Formats: sequence, C-alpha cells, structure tokens
Amino acid sequence: MAVKEISSYLNDYSKIPVICGPTASGKSSIALRLCELSGGELLSCDSMQIYKHLDVGTAKATVEERNLIRHHLTDIVEPGTYFSVNDYVSKCCEAIEDCLSRGKLPVICGGTGQYISALKDGLRFVDEPIPEELIKELEAEYDDKGAQALYPRLEALDPEASSNMHMNNKRRVVRALAVCLATGKTFTLWNQSSKTTGPLYPFVLFMPDYEDCRDVLYDRINKRVDVMIEQGIIEEARYLYSLDIDRKSTCFQAIGYKEFENYIKDPSKENLDEAIYKIKLNSRHYAKRQLTWFRYIDEIVKLDVSSDVDTLIKEIIVPNLQ
Repeated sequence: MAVKEISSYLNDYSKIPVICGPTASGKSSIALRLCELSGGELLSCDSMQIYKHLDVGTAKATVEERNLIRHHLTDIVEPGTYFSVNDYVSKCCEAIEDCLSRGKLPVICGGTGQYISALKDGLRFVDEPIPEELIKELEAEYDDKGAQALYPRLEALDPEASSNMHMNNKRRVVRALAVCLATGKTFTLWNQSSKTTGPLYPFVLFMPDYEDCRDVLYDRINKRVDVMIEQGIIEEARYLYSLDIDRKSTCFQAIGYKEFENYIKDPSKENLDEAIYKIKLNSRHYAKRQLTWFRYIDEIVKLDVSSDVDTLIKEIIVPNLQ
C-alpha cells in the first residue's frame, strides 16, 4: 500500500512527527510545544491514557494543556474495556485523517512501543485462537507456583518471545505460553505472520536521548512519582480497585496502580512507603525496557536532552518534517 502524500493537506510539512521515548523523558513537553508552534494537534500513543478517569497515574495532559492544544486518543474507553493494538492503529489513522482534513499537523506522542511499531510499519496483528480454559489453567499455575513455573517453559518453547518480556509480566507470559501450547506454533511465529502493509503515512520518529545519562532519567522518574502522590494517584488507585471489572484487564497492569493493591487491601501488611518504592522501581525498570525497544527501531532521530525545547524543534524536528 502506497504511503499517503500529505503535502497537499499541509503547506509546510510533508511528514508526520512521532515523539517517542521512555516514561518521564520530556517527550510530552516537546510534543506540546511543537503543536503550539505549528498549530498542530496532539495524538496520544499511550496504552493507558486511553482509559477514562485514570489521569494522574497515566500522566495525562492537564486541563490547561488540553484547552490550549486539542488532544486525540485519550479518555476514549472505560476501564476494563478490551482495546487491542489493531484498535489503536485504526483510531489513530482516523485521528490523522481528521487533522489533515482541517490542515492541522498531527503530532503523535507516547511511549507504548508496540503501538508505535504497528503504526510505523503498518502492522495488523493476527488474533491467536487460545481456549479460555487454558488461559485460566496457566494463570492458576502462575498464581500458585509463581513465574518460575511458567517462564522456563516459555524459554524452551519460544526463546525469542521470552527474551522480549519480563518473567513477572504475568499477562504476557501466560498469553505467549498459551499460544505455543494451543496452536503448536510459537508466539514469535504468530507475530511474524501478522500482516505488514507498510506505513500509511510518512512518519519521522524523534526521541529524547538518555542513553548516556540514565541516572538523569531515573531521577526524573522518581520526582514524577512524588508529584503523582501529591496530585492524588492513591485516590485514583482506590477508585480503580472499587470497580467491578476483571482484575486481568489491562488497566490494572498500569504502573502506579497495581503497586497500591496490597496497601489498599490491608495497610498493615504493606505501608505507603513500600508501595511508593515499588512504583519508582517498576517505573525505572519499565523505562529501561522502553529504551531497549526503541533501540531496535530504525531511523529514530535522537534529541539532545541538554538543549532547550525550542532549539530542538526549530533546528532538528522541523527540518526533518519538511
């Protein structure tokens, strides 16, 4: 499928920017400023910002920022709603078309690597036929015996898939192993059989570069968590756990909520400081995984984080969009 020519919609730009990178890297401030300078609109590329009511823990834009810049793909489904990568790509393409039809530059911003890769490469994932009974059986085994009971089996059956996920990511480990057992075909092969149509639009990816200063990034993450505590993330977590929805839903996997589960259930067994420590630790680990994911995406333009935002936009980002 041919890449769509967008210069007929936009006078000054021939490519669509994707500002990506790890959590707390400053990508949102770059994207918002780019929107402000270009008259563009922001399209979120975050698998947790799609959920309504979960604002602080997913680091959504403030009300003031949304009033200044129009946002798309945030607050589009209720917690507990199933939302796939294919769903995201379809919704994002609709938002891109909407922006282009009004002569607005779509500025995509987020850190969900799978969303970005699918959008960039035009991937359509195949839904694997997995019996629900098998999923429940493996989940029960995981809960009873721990990750050590399942992860080595996945390593033996599909070493490539296992190397791309943490053994403590219950949902992904169970799903990948279930695919292997149910279909006789590895999770990796299923992904490779997904349809690749190629990108629909001419994208350019930009990422704040923290490879040589990870301590700075980790310090930003720790400070962000402290701000989230002040802004009321605990109340959001209480709200989420009060809902009568499946605890396996994706929204419960969001870092910043799952760590409060034990504290909310029984503060005598886990205190607030312990929960906050877990959030910071898990957020740093997540950032490390994000950096690894983006390292293997070709042609990302690195942005020097020591430069001011306007300089990056005027001297690096805009020239790459023309």
